[in-house]
Amino acid sequence: MRMMPISLSRPGMKLAKKIYSDDGIVLLAEGVELTSSLIRRLGECGISFLYVQDARFDDLVVPELLSEETQRNGIQTIRQAFRDFINYPQRNRSGTYPYVGRKIRQVMQQIMDELSGSKDAMIMLMNLHTVDHYLYMHSLNVCVYSTLLGIAKGYDQDQLLTLGLGAMLHDIGKTQISMKVLLKPGALSADEFTEMKRHTERGFYLLKDEPNIPLLAAHCAYQHHERLNGSGYPRGIKGDEIHEYAKWIGIVDSYDAMTSHRLYRDAMLPHQAVEALYSGSDILYDTSMLQLFRDKVAIYPIGLTVKLNTGQIAIVSDINSTCAHRPVIRIITDEDGVELNAPFDMDLSKNLNVLISKIELGMGESDSLPA
Repeated sequence: MRMMPISLSRPGMKLAKKIYSDDGIVLLAEGVELTSSLIRRLGECGISFLYVQDARFDDLVVPELLSEETQRNGIQTIRQAFRDFINYPQRNRSGTYPYVGRKIRQVMQQIMDELSGSKDAMIMLMNLHTVDHYLYMHSLNVCVYSTLLGIAKGYDQDQLLTLGLGAMLHDIGKTQISMKVLLKPGALSADEFTEMKRHTERGFYLLKDEPNIPLLAAHCAYQHHERLNGSGYPRGIKGDEIHEYAKWIGIVDSYDAMTSHRLYRDAMLPHQAVEALYSGSDILYDTSMLQLFRDKVAIYPIGLTVKLNTGQIAIVSDINSTCAHRPVIRIITDEDGVELNAPFDMDLSKNLNVLISKIELGMGESDSLPA
């Protein structure tokens, strides 16, 4: 399979990976042939790129972080929890939703079981979804990525459960924000941004008394927009005043937002998002945490087309779990751009003189990497 920007997808190409609805239901299966109208509709639904079939790369497989069943169960459970909390003002003062916490914990345990099964699992782009309800998929992504970081950090099961629950529910306060503000396609006004920032406090008050939800998970909702230098919100706390779990969630929340299509901008590729995060190193985000995050991110997704400092063009064919920025590549042209009759693989972690210099988007377009 090969990774293709939606803008360069053409009728006649066939999908190599499924596309899901925001509910986790398969909309388009592998092998579906693209048409002009289908490509247009996918773009309108927020799909930034596709995986398409290419006979030269039939052996390339993109590993899934979660099984299809767990991912669907996770999204549906998150959706139901968010919808339940929308009605919070109508509950009596002592009312809670104990079953919400039970269901969320069950899903979290499934996620932990699957992720813990592979200690070398990397943070990579999740399955392709439409973004009718970006919040649900975003919540699942942040949960999965945070849990992977917790595993890499060596957290025990109780710590992973609390971190994962805090990550899954970090944006629950947005259920109390006006849909007009939440779904606004352009920049928010000062008053609208003030309203949006209240989701952190509202999330804390929604979760703090919920049975089966740890109080620390409520504090994750409260603190995930706080930043090291005190420039965050809602309280402007600094450094060690911010809980470590909230710091992880703050990094991952920003990363997933940047790598997801939004109403007001296209998705970034992982290497671009990591670079953007590093611009806030030791200012907004803890440097040692960013380093672990960077080491766990597959910054060059399998199937991505890249240009090398040699002038050759290659496709990322595998991820090096111990050296994420030096993947295995399949070289498909010579130094002059002439297609090879026999493409061959090269492990960049063993060929340090060969560098990825550009991301090739196709048809003459490219994205230069920083020097």
